[in-house]
Amino acid sequence: MFNSSLYQLGGALRAKKISSVELTQLYLERITALNPELNAYITLNPEISLAQAREADARIASGNAAALTGIPVAQKDIFCAKGWRTTCGSKMLHNFISPYDAHVIAQFNQAGAVNLGKTNMDEFAMGSSNETSYFGPVKNPWDKARVPGGSSGGTAAAVAARLCAAATGTDTGGSIRQPAALCGISGLKPTYGVCSRYGMIAFASSLDQAGPMGRSAEDLALMMNVMAGFDERDSTSLQRDKEDYARNLSKPLHGLRIGLPKEFFAEGLGSDVALAIEAAIAEYKKLGATIVDISLPNSKLSVPVYYVLAPAEASSNLSRFDGVRYGYRAPEYTDLADMYEKSRAQGFGAEVKRRIMIGTYVLSHGYYDAYYLQAQKIRRLIAQDFTEAYKQCDVIMGPTSPSTAFKLGEKGDDPVQMYLSDIYTIAVNLAGLPGMSIPCGFGDNNMPVGLQIIGNYFDEARMLNVAHQYQLATDWHSRAPQVL
Repeated sequence: MFNSSLYQLGGALRAKKISSVELTQLYLERITALNPELNAYITLNPEISLAQAREADARIASGNAAALTGIPVAQKDIFCAKGWRTTCGSKMLHNFISPYDAHVIAQFNQAGAVNLGKTNMDEFAMGSSNETSYFGPVKNPWDKARVPGGSSGGTAAAVAARLCAAATGTDTGGSIRQPAALCGISGLKPTYGVCSRYGMIAFASSLDQAGPMGRSAEDLALMMNVMAGFDERDSTSLQRDKEDYARNLSKPLHGLRIGLPKEFFAEGLGSDVALAIEAAIAEYKKLGATIVDISLPNSKLSVPVYYVLAPAEASSNLSRFDGVRYGYRAPEYTDLADMYEKSRAQGFGAEVKRRIMIGTYVLSHGYYDAYYLQAQKIRRLIAQDFTEAYKQCDVIMGPTSPSTAFKLGEKGDDPVQMYLSDIYTIAVNLAGLPGMSIPCGFGDNNMPVGLQIIGNYFDEARMLNVAHQYQLATDWHSRAPQVL
């Protein structure tokens, strides 16, 4: 049952082979057994989860079930969920109970899915290893001495260890795709604006995007059908007609043009990762695709650009956490200014403080033009590189991460090396494009390798088709870690 796809689980529920209550209880028991070691979940609330399951069973019995009705789905702890503790992986929000639902959560509730729990994450989504969480690091189910990636590491580990049927993540600079690659699952970052950011705790507003994480492209398509949609409460939400993201899954790939950027295969890419990517490209050739060599000349600037723009937006967004209205407040202080200082000093972790300080610096008088404005100009050039590339190809492929999962603590003292973990993913966020990662093999130490697929704007259905056809021809996505 734990290795079933969302389609299979939905079919079993509608055929009354299992009830949603029974299925939810099975997952809760598995979480109880495995989560103490993996630390993939921050918050569980069996009472709420089982109540939703009972409602789902009643809905199925009445013949009013949707595709995900009754299926247990985990939610990254960056999404506000009414009645649930919503921490964003931070001491600052360790006791915050959300009074409302994020748009994404409301969409799942409307579909009849069961909220299984809130997954662990890097604090305020700032990190590439899930080691910055106030609630402790998440461990990779393939090797518990290694990181799962971040910031959606708890989600990735939960999906990989079969602690949920599927789950949500968010991607600011690779935070869905990189942990998906390191944990051997599938993950999709949609075009910016396709999924509402309402109720999603902000890190960098012009980059953040919600997306699905699951075992396969087929599962991601079902998730996207629920998550995507216009929301008037989010000024960046795009008003577009609803689409069926599963509509092209069965389409053959003959004539597909795959662009391979030379910059993605240069110095810094691990040889074991390169071998797995090359094997995946060879498989696509067998499926009828043609290869086009392309260049993204400004992509090498994506990391420095990102670490100017993202901290700048973070310093502004996180200014709301001041100990006054909600969240952590220092127990002792002398006056209002002292309360601000102590609450923020005690409530935020080291990485969050680092990025707030960088962001405040680049936005300060005398440095705005030199850093922030220049970074915005280069961001435009990076987007233009992709526009030119798509004149020659339909999708772009390459590695998701330069290496497989590294060991816990290995990069903790070197922020720059940690930041370079996202070197292949950040440009996609800067351009607002959709990108995804799917499993394509194993590298050194038998750790998963992810293939990144980047599409043009609003081309998610084609990307899911490209991924699904590969997954029909290979079995990497069905491999599971031996966590028991």
